[in-house]
Amino acid sequence: MTKTVFVVAHSHWDHEWYFTQEDSDIILVENLDYLIDTLENDPAFTCYSFDGQFSIVEKYLKIRPENKERLLALVEKKRLFIGPWYTQADALLGMTESVIRNLLYGVKYAESFGHSMNIGYAPDIFGQHAYLPSIYSRFGMDYSIFQRGVYNEQVAKNLNFLWEAPNKETIKTNNIFYGYGPGKFLTTEENYVNQRLLPILDELARKNQDTNAILLPAGGDQVIINQAFPETVKQLNELDSAYEFLLSDYETFMAAAWDENNFPDTISGELLACQKSRIHNTCRSERYDIKRLNFEVEELLIHELEPLCLIGQQHGIKFPQNWLDQIWKKIFDSQAHNGIGASNSDDANHDIVVRLTSALRQVKDLINLVKRQLVGAISSQLGTEDVVTLFNTDIKTQTFTRELVLFSSKPSFGIRTVTGEAIEYVVKEQISLDGGKRIIVTSKGEKEEEVPPYYRSTILLKDVSVPAMGYTTLLMEDQSGVTIGTTEKSATTSIENESFKFNFADRLVIENLQTGERIEDPFHFDDTADAGDSFDYSPLKSGDEAIIISDYERGTVTKNDLCQSVELTHTVKLPAKLTGEKRSTEKVEFVIQTKVSLYTGENFIRITHQMNNQVLDHRVRVNWKTGVTDLAKHHADQGYSALERLSTNPYQENWRELGFVEKPMPIYPLESFVALSDEKAHFTFHTGMIKEYQVEPEKERLSVTLFRSNGLLGRDDLAWRPGRASGINNMVVETPDGQMLTEMSFDYFVSFGEGRFDPTEAYEISKKLFTTQDFYQVQSLNSYLNRVDRFNIPPLTNVVPSEDSLLKLENKQLFMSTAKKEWAGDGMIIRLFNPNETDEAIKLMNLDRFDSVKVVDLAENVLNDFVQGQTLGAKDFLTLCLK
Repeated sequence: MTKTVFVVAHSHWDHEWYFTQEDSDIILVENLDYLIDTLENDPAFTCYSFDGQFSIVEKYLKIRPENKERLLALVEKKRLFIGPWYTQADALLGMTESVIRNLLYGVKYAESFGHSMNIGYAPDIFGQHAYLPSIYSRFGMDYSIFQRGVYNEQVAKNLNFLWEAPNKETIKTNNIFYGYGPGKFLTTEENYVNQRLLPILDELARKNQDTNAILLPAGGDQVIINQAFPETVKQLNELDSAYEFLLSDYETFMAAAWDENNFPDTISGELLACQKSRIHNTCRSERYDIKRLNFEVEELLIHELEPLCLIGQQHGIKFPQNWLDQIWKKIFDSQAHNGIGASNSDDANHDIVVRLTSALRQVKDLINLVKRQLVGAISSQLGTEDVVTLFNTDIKTQTFTRELVLFSSKPSFGIRTVTGEAIEYVVKEQISLDGGKRIIVTSKGEKEEEVPPYYRSTILLKDVSVPAMGYTTLLMEDQSGVTIGTTEKSATTSIENESFKFNFADRLVIENLQTGERIEDPFHFDDTADAGDSFDYSPLKSGDEAIIISDYERGTVTKNDLCQSVELTHTVKLPAKLTGEKRSTEKVEFVIQTKVSLYTGENFIRITHQMNNQVLDHRVRVNWKTGVTDLAKHHADQGYSALERLSTNPYQENWRELGFVEKPMPIYPLESFVALSDEKAHFTFHTGMIKEYQVEPEKERLSVTLFRSNGLLGRDDLAWRPGRASGINNMVVETPDGQMLTEMSFDYFVSFGEGRFDPTEAYEISKKLFTTQDFYQVQSLNSYLNRVDRFNIPPLTNVVPSEDSLLKLENKQLFMSTAKKEWAGDGMIIRLFNPNETDEAIKLMNLDRFDSVKVVDLAENVLNDFVQGQTLGAKDFLTLCLK
């Protein structure tokens, strides 16, 4: 039977890469001008797909605003397909919530133009997020199309299959096995047809055994529309072949393929296979500075600013949505493939740093603005300036040790609640600051006056309870406070809290005081050469023995009743650089400063590593013993649950014989934690800024890549990646900034104990990574802690209570991933998730503040009414709109 070949003309548009956004945008305008003219003037060119991302339309219209109506007409008639993304995001390097927002902006903007493509279209991203089937479905999409991530055997008979998320939701999916460019150079030239086109179609026919519909994407990176395509397709149909050709679009193809058959195969979860298409899984340790900066922006925006703005909105503060739109677009632009992977030129990576830094400044300024307005109103109503308000932007009440930086005119001060209850605290550090001088204008001119000195105190508050999605207010008093001892240096050789003891006398030992478990020599570092490029780490082909960094010197130990810390120093001489395929004999000193801290009431250990890297072409990892003996499998979080992963890849030994384009190393991304466990013990590692790890069963350890250093974009024939450099053939771009010759800081938590890991506990610890607890002090002594405090703003005239709670979740097994303003309206959107294996009942408090509570999809369309106590399924998530 004749197979129908759906030829989809399209362009894949990279925002920046070895070129800059400016380069891309200038070419974009020229190409879209030509595209619009072609579609308008040639009705035979029925349709064109422009890469599924709306941002390129927005960029175009900034230069060609006069062409908006022409674009609208083409989109409404489905001759030009745009959306559903704002930018084509790398789904494994940002937070899951950023992926959802990217789609929200893309879908809403594309729909405003008449149509958003009904497909989760991801032609070139480096691996597929496990929850994308569910996310796409809850945006109302019927289909998914992607290139990278499946093994050949999974799609040997059918390139169409059901793709299943961890919550069991599925979407109809097609794998573009040969990528998005097999028809890029489509022509009727005899040699091309016989030697290239027909062999590809024959192989695609073998991989589409249960359908007569074959997809042939006909496009490429930054390509211009080929005006000859309609005539070419017509002439191809005149050839004597087993195929009928149709110039079409992705939606039409998917409808045709799935209407004639329900395909038998289901593929589940995340898709990271690198057999046919490269995944570049070690780009996740490239340019650590960008990964850390991205995390800082995301976590402050999602976990503090947006919920804080909702709290402020309840008390008369205008929700700053236009500012948030600006910030989100800077994030989307920075998370576009290849952007956040940092596999770019130094110029492009510089622009990403500038973009994210700008977004971070805006986020911090808006946080300060909302807090200042709210606390200023509280202060006025209480009739005193001695006010400190503590905020909690999580949906659960928080009670734990909290660190504040306060300013006072005297070294001693008291803290109490507004009802008079004294609050205990510890002074971690206090410094006296010169008050400087103030300028007073008199009738005789300007006069300088000395300002008395004042004090900056870093304190720890003990167990102050702050309401869910709300705040509480404390008062500072000009008198002695209730302090819990002092912070002092100590000559002891251990630190401890209720949960853990860390001994650093003759060797490092950590002990779980609840279970008695001990881990001796729990962590060390290793260093290896990096003979790769910005896409991929590569060991030396000749082999490279890792340099182990384990010897340490004990530094300062500090203790108080709420926190104990120790500083350790690891020093080693490392080869300065690579010389060809060998590490140089020249040595450079490399120093790692580590701080280990234990806080009262915390069931985890805080770790910070700091280093100033001056070594070229290398990779540094921290390796943890875990106390877990069965390391064949492990878990790491992605989206709304912890995925089970294999610690070894079954294809590692014969990957070349099987035709893998990369060695399938079991090196994985993480969103916030990695968990190792067996029947006897568990160990969890929590971080947001470090994005790459490997569990090594044969070495009985968890290895986490801190950073890697290299200076090339593109290098041929790596040890783990044979053949051409990725994407830029016959071209090497030097990227000296990629050597990471700078100071870096790495923060994470670890925890361990008896029995298998508990997802609820793991997510609870990871929640502490995020800034959900903040404060604001009304004071006039120092206006430099927050930059915009130096400027006057209009006061808030609403009556603001000294304590409030907007919304509270009472089920400990459930978590909130976001709280934001409704897309169209003033309602509040919250997203809850259940990472556990069992269904959980939802119990929300303070619902009497709202007129309605609706269940909505991810596009924020109403589905049904929320019912108190309704269940949230295992590994599932739910979006609510409260008005």
